[in-house]
Amino acid sequence: MTSATPSTPSTPTADDPTTAPGAVMAAEMAEQPDVLGRLVARLPELGEAVRGALPTPLLGSTLIARGSSDNAAVFGRYLFEPASGRPAGLAAPSLVTRYGARTDYSGYLVTALSQSGRTPEIVTAVRAARERGARVVAITNEADSLLAAEADVLVATDAGTEIAVPATKTVTAQLLAVVGIALALGPLPPTVADLADLAELPDAVRRVLADTDACETLAADWAHHDRLVVAGRGLGGAVALEGALKIRETSGVFAEGISVADLLHGPIAALGARVPVLLIDVGGPTTPDIGALRERLVADGVPHATVAPELGGLRTEAARAIATTVHLQNLARMFALRRGANPDAPAGLAKVTPTT
Repeated sequence: MTSATPSTPSTPTADDPTTAPGAVMAAEMAEQPDVLGRLVARLPELGEAVRGALPTPLLGSTLIARGSSDNAAVFGRYLFEPASGRPAGLAAPSLVTRYGARTDYSGYLVTALSQSGRTPEIVTAVRAARERGARVVAITNEADSLLAAEADVLVATDAGTEIAVPATKTVTAQLLAVVGIALALGPLPPTVADLADLAELPDAVRRVLADTDACETLAADWAHHDRLVVAGRGLGGAVALEGALKIRETSGVFAEGISVADLLHGPIAALGARVPVLLIDVGGPTTPDIGALRERLVADGVPHATVAPELGGLRTEAARAIATTVHLQNLARMFALRRGANPDAPAGLAKVTPTT
């Protein structure tokens, strides 16, 4: 499925010395309500295209990605499996590109995510899966990319050119596209995702973008920390991974995203006054786990905060998770600025990482 040709945003370039640090990232973040609104309107069409491409029978789903797209893939894993009633998991591209794996993908749906559609190992792994029987859905911002050419169904996110190194509008568009694919695979509980609630997402994101007070306060309080942990579970765990990546790449803070369950299996012993914890609670069945961890952190004297943006009455866990991702983008940008870094163009990073 193709989309309209993305328009180029009227933002300055990240390496323009006259551009204020963080201005490009902020401008692209501000485009998210419109990007999400366009994509929400296309979700019924997306669902029809995906259902038409599914193998019969569907044996399972695999997601292939790297970087921020990999965090969106983790998000998808928590949606695809309950929706389809079939196993869902993440592929390791290196199994193809380094170990020469020849996996039989007959009966499998492969969903590949890449903002640029140009990461060599993603394209190679997807091509290998398709040659061995997979049906392929590609989620990318570039409709004429190499990845798009490998797809049975193309989901062009139509986010427009993204200039700042940290992916923002393309990530939330991927998250929304993943929800749309999941709804095409089968029913999800109405507390997890539904189209009516997703239609409210653009306005909720506008409110999140406008409400920066909590982010500014936390960035000021924690700017001196060189390490922190971002913890969530389920869909909130995927949001934690993405939030940690944004903080890490924009500010140089070594932020680690981790499942609450995994944190309790040993890493919690490394926490203390110098390593604060950011808790991600997007509602749903994992909220009690967040509460239990919060009580443990209080007892152990570990500094912590809970991400709780104003979400304007969003009812479903998936929609709240996407809006919370935007809140963490705000926080990452402010962390970077507080630490004297330019989040538009972090040192040592490029917009496209050509891993093979």
